[in-house]
Amino acid sequence: MTTTSTTKKQGGARVRVQRFGTFLSGMVMPNIAAFIAWGLITAFFIATGWLPNGILGGFGDADVIGWQGAATALAEAEDGTTFQRYVGLVGPMITYLLPLLIANTGGRMIYGERGGVVGTIATMGVIVGSSIPMFIGAMIMGPLAAWLMKKVDSIWDGKIKAGFEMLVNNFSAGILGAILAVVAFFGIAPIITTLSSWLEAAVNWLVSLSLLPLVSIFVEPGKILFLNNAINHGVFTPLGVQQVEESGKSILFLIEANPGPGLGILLAYSLFGLGIARASAPGAIIIHFFGGIHEIYFPYVLMKPALLLAVIAGGMSGVATNVLFQSGLRAPASPGSIIAVLIQTANDSYLGVVLSVLIATAVSFVVASIILRASRKRDLAAGNAGDLGAAVAATEAAKGKKSSVLGGLVSEGATESGSATATATLVRNIVFACDAGMGSSAMGASVLRNKIKKAGIDGVTVTNQAIANLTGDADLVITHQDLTDRARQKSPDSQHISVDNFMNSPKYDDVVEIVRRNNSQEGTV
Repeated sequence: MTTTSTTKKQGGARVRVQRFGTFLSGMVMPNIAAFIAWGLITAFFIATGWLPNGILGGFGDADVIGWQGAATALAEAEDGTTFQRYVGLVGPMITYLLPLLIANTGGRMIYGERGGVVGTIATMGVIVGSSIPMFIGAMIMGPLAAWLMKKVDSIWDGKIKAGFEMLVNNFSAGILGAILAVVAFFGIAPIITTLSSWLEAAVNWLVSLSLLPLVSIFVEPGKILFLNNAINHGVFTPLGVQQVEESGKSILFLIEANPGPGLGILLAYSLFGLGIARASAPGAIIIHFFGGIHEIYFPYVLMKPALLLAVIAGGMSGVATNVLFQSGLRAPASPGSIIAVLIQTANDSYLGVVLSVLIATAVSFVVASIILRASRKRDLAAGNAGDLGAAVAATEAAKGKKSSVLGGLVSEGATESGSATATATLVRNIVFACDAGMGSSAMGASVLRNKIKKAGIDGVTVTNQAIANLTGDADLVITHQDLTDRARQKSPDSQHISVDNFMNSPKYDDVVEIVRRNNSQEGTV
């Protein structure tokens, strides 16, 4: 009862939305590589692509384009060659592969491999029962089916006679999966199809009235408060993929991912900022614009909340530019790096996309510069250079957890002390683990990997993954200090080291020395 009460007090609408957005991101982000692969295949091989190919792109001589046309061609074909020619890769990947990957990931998040399998089976029901890509359906059915499987298993947990476990487990999962697939086909698919059509109609209505730029009024402040994931991965990505299937590109992929507004803020601080904010802004530009980690500029906005006007103006101008040029991306740009944006840009949209980034940057820069210059004399007279450390703390509070990227802005590892204490006799497999297993842990793994390489140590692998995916086979697991307890639960037999800053931790040198010493001792045994 005490735990529940405390949780409620710490919660609130914003926190619940953040958690919901994090859950949606957890289903989508691990599968971004599949979205990129599909986007590249689409960009190259559809009828309007760089290298049109009817076999791979899914179009042919009879002016049949898309999955529905291919199904008609199959019905009329005497053999399977026509079917292969018309279907290609684009249609099946967006119809089956991507939703099923999302469903499997969502199911695993709830109930491991068993949940992933049942969630995938159930999702086939909404896929086949609908005429549109079922990304929203996958996000619903995957976790829901896994949760139901977990509840069903709890009914006879510990009551199955020895020797019948495999029989009961396999048949219970198969029966539940089959039932859910049928229910999803007849019950869930029509509902989600209608919901998707309403959302698409709302977007089309905004576009027809040239009101889509107004979405930035909500998206840009939402990014600062880490509320954008629920909208981006819950609405923009599913609708964007559906638009790509219809027209080959979507503007929705650029509403949140455009790096221009944040770049304008950081450029303004580089020229007109004060103190540590001005000194750190140029380095933040590289991480933001090329690395695609947008949260790096959030503290700069929180230092002067009036700068929300700059990012909103920049976001609106970028969206307006894409609306004017009818430009868009073929797949989500994740992370929001200019490199990812350009790779995913449709081949007829480069001018509009590049201009949208440049104009968003220019508008954001001009507005931010006016705000910074207007308060510059007052800040200097008051001896106030801006408390970037307090802004970073406020950003992390909004995020709900520590950020290694933001911590590197002000601490440069200075807040961390102590040494690594791993005692493993042999260290061959080092894993950096964080919530998503991507951004911060990937950067930490890269830093340590380079240190180990420079030390001349061979035979040691350094990888990164989500804490939820730890399998217990790592010799050494490195996590942020706030996540170490969770990592220990997932990988109890591994050695664990906690760090305060993934980017520049003094403990990395200790880790290198531990690996060198222990591996050398092992070699002499």
